[in-house]
Amino acid sequence: MKKLEKFQKGVNLGGWLSQGSLEKEHLDSFILEEDIARIASWGADHVRLPVDFENIETDDGKEKPEGYAYIDNCIEWCKKYGLNLVLDLHKTCGYIFDDKNYSADFFDSEPLQDRFVALWKRLAARYARFSDMMMFEMLNEVVRFDVAEKWNQIALRCMRAIREYAPTVKILYGGVCYNAVSTVKLLAEPIDENIVYNFHCYEPLLFTHQTAWWVDQMPKDFHINYPASLEEYLEESRKIAGTMVGAFGDKNLNITKLGKEFFEEMFREAIEVAEKRNVPLYCGEYGVIDQAPTDGTLKWFEDIHEVFEQHGIGRAVWSYKKMDFGWIDEHYSPILDQLIKLL
Repeated sequence: MKKLEKFQKGVNLGGWLSQGSLEKEHLDSFILEEDIARIASWGADHVRLPVDFENIETDDGKEKPEGYAYIDNCIEWCKKYGLNLVLDLHKTCGYIFDDKNYSADFFDSEPLQDRFVALWKRLAARYARFSDMMMFEMLNEVVRFDVAEKWNQIALRCMRAIREYAPTVKILYGGVCYNAVSTVKLLAEPIDENIVYNFHCYEPLLFTHQTAWWVDQMPKDFHINYPASLEEYLEESRKIAGTMVGAFGDKNLNITKLGKEFFEEMFREAIEVAEKRNVPLYCGEYGVIDQAPTDGTLKWFEDIHEVFEQHGIGRAVWSYKKMDFGWIDEHYSPILDQLIKLL
């Protein structure tokens, strides 16, 4: 499979310019130059920078120069410490992955789609000069399965608009069902050699999201270790609706046990599609919640890391700090040195 150079080992900067406060105090302090230097010291080759449109646009779609300044600073820090950068539009006007009501009209609203494309034209025009060290991620996690073809058409329009300003920048293109690896096959054929297929992986959700309040029917005190037996995972997953939207709810997967084989089976079809279309694969998010046992967390990272390495799949771990997954937070401190080796 075609390997994604320069973006093999990355770290997400969640909670800064996306899913965080818009207050200046937060924006000025959450991520600093020293954080980028630290990530570089881990042997990473890039960061993924999620950005919500509110940080760079006003409500009526005008530019917010002060918001762009944070992106500009991050690019300069990355250049200084030898890192590349994924610019991820995590939220656009009318769409975000975790609010169905807010996002209800995006895929049928021409004005919202026009604004989305206009924003990417502005971003592409501004950052095209960094095409050698950046990737553009059009939109984070399209949720609904029934909009797969509508999303393809919007994405193709957006890619062509970006190409007017940045003809060679790599563009990340993810599928529906929260960027599920199983929906890579539904993506449109690449329009050129610089398209990258994108997916996210938090499987099995029962382990990586244990106790997570946002998972449907997840008990606040639920805990399980990894790998454990497949039978135990299946039995417990059936009790928690939110954990059945992923691998355990996919009847086409031939899952026989947890471990490296589990990830091999999940990624198999996407790898075949990527090979056939000569497109690299990238996993823009993966990780384990800070409520999981640390020994199981290490084993989970060992297994998924081995499959990433075997197939040359680029990736960025979620997330550097806070966000319930923060690598530099107290929960992970006893195993951080070991985790760094598994980036």
